[in-house]
Amino acid sequence: MLARNTVDTTVLPPAERFGMWLELLARTSVPVRVESAAAADFAARAEFTDLGGFEVVGYEYPSLDVSRTRKLIRRSDPELYILALTTSGLGMSSQDGRRSEILAGEFTFYDASRPHDVCHYASEPGRTRATSITALIPHAALPLPPKRMAALYGGRMTGSEGLGALLAQFLVQVTGHPEQYHAADAGRLGAVGLDLATTLLGRHLVAEDAVPTEVRRRALVTQVQAYVHRHLGDATLGPQTIADTHHISLRTLHRLFEGENTTVAAYIRDLRLARCRRDLTDPALRAQPVQVIAARWGFGDKAHFSRAFRAAYGMSPQACRDGDPVPARDVNDLASRVNSTQAD
Repeated sequence: MLARNTVDTTVLPPAERFGMWLELLARTSVPVRVESAAAADFAARAEFTDLGGFEVVGYEYPSLDVSRTRKLIRRSDPELYILALTTSGLGMSSQDGRRSEILAGEFTFYDASRPHDVCHYASEPGRTRATSITALIPHAALPLPPKRMAALYGGRMTGSEGLGALLAQFLVQVTGHPEQYHAADAGRLGAVGLDLATTLLGRHLVAEDAVPTEVRRRALVTQVQAYVHRHLGDATLGPQTIADTHHISLRTLHRLFEGENTTVAAYIRDLRLARCRRDLTDPALRAQPVQVIAARWGFGDKAHFSRAFRAAYGMSPQACRDGDPVPARDVNDLASRVNSTQAD
């Protein structure tokens, strides 16, 4: 089953539910300000599924208004695009002067690194909550020209026909039935989701008859990188294995990485070394021998690992372990500070 984190405010008394929701949003990578007429009894649910860097979140909540200000962006900017599918209710999206009404079955797209406003209301008779599914896409993972993406901010795209329908069905299926997949499927599903999102967005930027060669190249690079991340601990992982898995020639694979300012082998090695360094500086793994950590990330030869580590970091693996630990990442401010921030 796909790993999923669920937050359900109904586990608390009604008076405490909105505070729980605010704290949840404050601790995400994209903190926002929230207002709701249902704050006195905010029965809401969020389900987070990480598909190897392509995170999908299913939401159910009472009507609300959300805003992300410049101050909140300066406080935390993970450089993410957000592609949101309204599955019930009526939405409103606004960014960079463009404002759109979003109906059930439609997508909207915006950049979390820029101020925006989003409203979502439960509009159907007999329903008190609205629902949506959002995909969080790192800027670097989307193989489309960043300067051209602004043309799509705050806009609407259909999710009921063509590529939009394929992506909508994919998001609904993955979030609604995680038990139908294995945890090992997450990376591949993420690659599929990213491909569909890239093609959908690309078709709204260019002529319908073709997606640019660079878009296709970046999509394939993203698939390859996701594959490497999933199989990093496999000592047999190498360029030929990757090429065979993706049904391309070794020459084509090497050409793909020419645009990444690295080689396939160097990309694998650098990722492995970074994982080893992370584990070596983790106090919880202090008792594990250095070679065990190295083998976990694909280094079967102790001498080769030591040479590669010293070349990359200027010290031996043991010296790295004996040094100061890597500083912990800053945690987002608490909800009380986020939600009290005044808009710029």
